[in-house]
Amino acid sequence: MTDAGQGWIYSGGKKLRCGYTTGSCAAGAAKAAAKMLFERRVCTAVHISTPAGKTLILPVEQPLLEESSASCAVRKDGGDDADATDGLLIFAKADRIPGAGQVAICGGPGVGVVTKPGLDRPVGDAAINSVPRSMIRREVGEVLDEEGAEGGVRITLSVPGGEEAARKTFNGKLGITGGISILGTSGIVEPMSEKALLDTIRAELSQRRALRDTDLIIAPGNFGLKFLSEQYGIAPERAVICSNFLGDALDMAVEDGFSSALIVGHIGKLVKVGSGIFNTHSHIADGRMETLAACGVEAGADEAALRRVLSCNTTEDAIESMMADGIWEAVLSRLLVRIDRRLSERVRGELKTGCVLFSSRQGLLGQTDAAGELLARAKADV
Repeated sequence: MTDAGQGWIYSGGKKLRCGYTTGSCAAGAAKAAAKMLFERRVCTAVHISTPAGKTLILPVEQPLLEESSASCAVRKDGGDDADATDGLLIFAKADRIPGAGQVAICGGPGVGVVTKPGLDRPVGDAAINSVPRSMIRREVGEVLDEEGAEGGVRITLSVPGGEEAARKTFNGKLGITGGISILGTSGIVEPMSEKALLDTIRAELSQRRALRDTDLIIAPGNFGLKFLSEQYGIAPERAVICSNFLGDALDMAVEDGFSSALIVGHIGKLVKVGSGIFNTHSHIADGRMETLAACGVEAGADEAALRRVLSCNTTEDAIESMMADGIWEAVLSRLLVRIDRRLSERVRGELKTGCVLFSSRQGLLGQTDAAGELLARAKADV
C-alpha cells in the first residue's frame, strides 16, 4: 500500500477506502522516533509491516529531534470507517535505555489505563494491546539492529485529545480510564457497511445451498472458527461468519431452506441470545451480566453472588466469580436452556438449531441438546 497506506476494497457495490489502526500509527511513530534518535536526522515518512501482510507508508508529523530523545506523530486515518479516534495524532517519544535490543513501551497522556481485570492488559497497564506492542517491538527492533545500537530504547506513546475522544467510546464501561486504547489485530481498517455485511452473509449462504449443503455452521467471528478447528477438527471455511448479525443469518438460513444451524461462539457474544438479543453489537444492546444474573436467580443463587456477577467487567471474570461461589454449573445449565429456547423461537421451528459455548480461559463450556447431533454431522463431513 502506498499514499499513506490507503488501499481500497469493494463492498456492497461501493469502492471504500481502507485506513490503518491506532496500533499501526503507534508502531509507525515509534519506528520513526527511534530512527531519528539513532540516525540524528529528521524522519518525514516511515515504512511498517502489518500483521495482515501489507506494507504501509506512513507520513510523519511534528518531528522533534532533541539531544537525548526524539519524538514524532502519525495521524490516525480510519478510511471510510471513521470512528472516535479518526484524525488523532498518535505520538511516540524515543529515549535511550540500557540493555542491548531492549524495547520498553509506556503510555503517556491520552493513552488509557486499565482499571478492571479481564482485558488484554493487566490492571495498571497502559491500554496498548498485545498486537500493537508486538508491532512496535518488531519495527523498533529493526532500527536497533540496523544501527548496531549498544543499548535499547524506551517508547512512550501519547495522544493529544485522547481523553476527550475516549468519552465517545466504550472505554469507560470496560474500565479503561484517561484516554483511548491502542488497538488493532491486522493493522488495517477495512470499512464495511451493515448492508454490505448482510449481503456477504447472504451470498455465502446462497453459495452453500447451491453446493447442496443442508447443515449450516455459523460463527460470530474468528474466535469461533479457531475453536471449531482446534476442538473438533472442522475447517474454518466450513462455517459462515455472521459478525454481530446472528438473527439475520438465522432468518436467511430459514429462507434458503437449510435443515439445521449450529452456532459456535464465545460466551461474551452468545450469552446475549439468552435474553433474545440477536444483534450482538455492543452499540445495540449488552445485557451480558444481567442475563447471567437472571440465570442465577433461576438457579437459586444468593443475592451476594448475583451482585458479584453484576459487578463483573467481562463474562470471563463472571465465570470465575460464579465458579468461586459454586453456582456456575447451575447457571450454565439455565443459560443453555434459555439460548436453546430463543433460537427455536427465532427460526419458528423451521430448522434444527444447536449452540456450543466456549470461553478464552475455560475452553469448552457447554452445548445445547441438539448440538451434539449437529456436531457429529459436521465432523462426519470432514
